[in-house]
Amino acid sequence: MATKTQSVDQGEGTTERTKKETAPQSSVVDIIISVFTKVVFLLIVFALFIIIYFFGLIKGYDLAKNDADATIAQIISEYANKLAMTQDGGQIPTPTIIPTKVPQAVKTKITWGGPDLWNAVNKRRVELGVNPLNTRSELCTIASIRLNELLDLGKLDGHEGFSNMRERRPDTEWIFNKYGTVAEFLAVGGDTATETVSMWENTLGHSQLLKGGEYVWGCIYAQDSLAVAITAY
Repeated sequence: MATKTQSVDQGEGTTERTKKETAPQSSVVDIIISVFTKVVFLLIVFALFIIIYFFGLIKGYDLAKNDADATIAQIISEYANKLAMTQDGGQIPTPTIIPTKVPQAVKTKITWGGPDLWNAVNKRRVELGVNPLNTRSELCTIASIRLNELLDLGKLDGHEGFSNMRERRPDTEWIFNKYGTVAEFLAVGGDTATETVSMWENTLGHSQLLKGGEYVWGCIYAQDSLAVAITAY
């Protein structure tokens, strides 16, 4: 009986020691898993932050690049226009967009002509702070020729007749040679002289007729809302 009791006591003691040894091991594993989980979570958060940061950086770079490209294109365009105005030969390649009013269902009777438009142009130039144009008879010769050509054509020609006038009309070559720059401005469809001036002012390239202080001489012919302005300096 004594031997049996001792054997049981030893067995129970062994079981208790096993439980005590296993408990610390389980606690360590739980700690390791917890730490590993937190580390993984922090790494994921950090990775997301890096991705978002670089995405924003790339997006900002693209926006800045687009703005820079637009600014450079504008500077190049302005420089090209100034260069064209000072090129040898005197003619300015005028933009192909011509101020043209959209036709209305009821056409207003045109009662204004070249003198009215001449006064309106000089009035607006003074309002914009530049000198009024002074007339020159030889520039009126070119304006008269061009107006008659366009009236015969029945429409604007995109300055084609002006660009090749020296070749077509050798008798006018001396006029182009006399000035450093000779320019043509066309418009059609204005109900009044003031409206035609507004069309020029609000069209790229043609606003120079009103804002260009470099222009000293000029002449304007107009008929049936079709206007031809020739300027020079």
